[in-house]
Amino acid sequence: MKTIRISLCQINPTVGDLSGNVQKITNFFKEAKKLCPDIIAFPELSITGYPPEDLILKPQFIKDNLEALKKIQELVDDTIVIVGFIDRRDDIYNSAAILFEGKIIDIYHKVHLPNYGVFDEFRYFQAGNRFPVYEVNDIKFGVNICEDIWYPEGPATVQSLGGAEFIININASPYHIAKSKFRKKMLSSRAFDNNIIIAYLNTVGGQDELVFDGHSLIINQHAEVIAEGKLFEEDIITVDLNLDSVFIKRLHDPRRRQLAIAQIKEKIEKIDIKNISLKKERTFLCPKPFSIPKKAIQPELDEDLEIYKALTTGTKDYVYKNGFKKVCVGLSGGVDSALVATVAVDAIGKENVIGIFMPSPYTSNVSREDVYALSTNLGIQLIEVPITPIFNSYKDTLSGKFSLVPSEMSMKEDTTEENIQARIRGNILMAFSNKFGWLVLTTGNKSEMSVGYATLYGDMAGGFAVLKDVPKTLVYKLCKWKNKSSKKIIIPERTIQREPTAELKPDQKDTDVLPPYEILDPILKAYVEEDKSFEEIVEIEPKCEINCIKEIIKMIDLSEYKRRQSPPGIKITPRAFGKDRRFPITNKYRSW
Repeated sequence: MKTIRISLCQINPTVGDLSGNVQKITNFFKEAKKLCPDIIAFPELSITGYPPEDLILKPQFIKDNLEALKKIQELVDDTIVIVGFIDRRDDIYNSAAILFEGKIIDIYHKVHLPNYGVFDEFRYFQAGNRFPVYEVNDIKFGVNICEDIWYPEGPATVQSLGGAEFIININASPYHIAKSKFRKKMLSSRAFDNNIIIAYLNTVGGQDELVFDGHSLIINQHAEVIAEGKLFEEDIITVDLNLDSVFIKRLHDPRRRQLAIAQIKEKIEKIDIKNISLKKERTFLCPKPFSIPKKAIQPELDEDLEIYKALTTGTKDYVYKNGFKKVCVGLSGGVDSALVATVAVDAIGKENVIGIFMPSPYTSNVSREDVYALSTNLGIQLIEVPITPIFNSYKDTLSGKFSLVPSEMSMKEDTTEENIQARIRGNILMAFSNKFGWLVLTTGNKSEMSVGYATLYGDMAGGFAVLKDVPKTLVYKLCKWKNKSSKKIIIPERTIQREPTAELKPDQKDTDVLPPYEILDPILKAYVEEDKSFEEIVEIEPKCEINCIKEIIKMIDLSEYKRRQSPPGIKITPRAFGKDRRFPITNKYRSW
């Protein structure tokens, strides 16, 4: 039987940590070698980490990345190794090096450069224009990079028509909800249409706002998944590919043969389909043929678990990759801070999470009880710092000064005094951060950030926003899921059931200024994530009056200046604030 053994190394590199990434690649190479594969592959830009952004504009960074490639090159023996790096020729390219016996056999340049959403590859890279096919004895395969596989008539099709029996596609594909299902469907179509096996290798881990879910896939020519990598974990996926079955399927597909003749004649002069012979003896040192382990197919995750793992992965990597050891969270007795603290505990351990409770004159006994219950349930240290004396001092100081300003405005307490409380709390959190080197995790959610229901330099003050892309209704859903999946109460039931309130004035409720979140969130999704017009939103959201929808859209547009000053947070939806959605602050266009 005509087979080849491949190992996909699903690793978690760190952007800019060239020596650390080389060491990780080395360790995974040695581990993968134990199963004697013919080919070992590593993800897109695995030497530099993804995305390196404007590090790419530093010539020394490019040079150091090339030196790092040489170290891996020296490591490679009689196993073919594919590794992602930045190539420098007349320009710079997002590239894959094909290494064998200490030499660079070839370099593939990414052809299709994404320039949408969080991607900015046109800013940095030149596009490749070659479609090489590599030959190992009588076996042919192609290599391409990430976006290349998404095009139906892209490199995979050309390489297939050039004789490739399988494709190794290396990726740094960020996570968002339901993307893994969409990705699997696309790859299945690509494999079936081209009568080819596709080995899709994705990176894993958190990088600033982005989280990479791994979930590498090997899909055969019948569009069947034969192996999967773990979700949000490093992994090595090793499989023997049966290439006789590819040949048999192609024999039964006259459509493909006719297409091959037509397309190769049309494109052979335009596209360099380069055959490279790697004269590697087909010898296994392993004592017996390798079979796919039963765990090769991963169980499908519940969506809530998938989202939760994205949040814990993003939090853990942001904390540790930036050199922090502990975090602190301002606990209020509400669902947002409860969920952030719970995510932090699961990400970095209860001994590394400190809760800080800062009651004001308006903090209820219920909030106090729930904060202490949550801290006990999580097993974290809790520090109480009352803010009433500081708040009174602020008011005493400012009241006399406010009266010096000629104004027709009332001097009664309003949102000014509410925001002062939030800013005192932000100041206290940052004081603990400065004193002990803790990272402050902010607790605002996507719904609040959308409409500006947050205080600059107050509850927005901190280093990382765990829930920045999590709508309020999803916060509630995740809290309920966490309690159910833990089979015990972690987040107090009363915290989940209570009507949301900022507790910055007597009897305050979020619904004083916002519609209920179950009405608000669909409007936010339609406007922020789907770019629907005001008229379209009015049609699909009859529960909200026209003036209410106008006010919501107005709040979203006018709050951009706040979002620009917020800390980075984990992207989990198809369109997150920040890199994904770039909206001008100074802007007079009004769709409403």
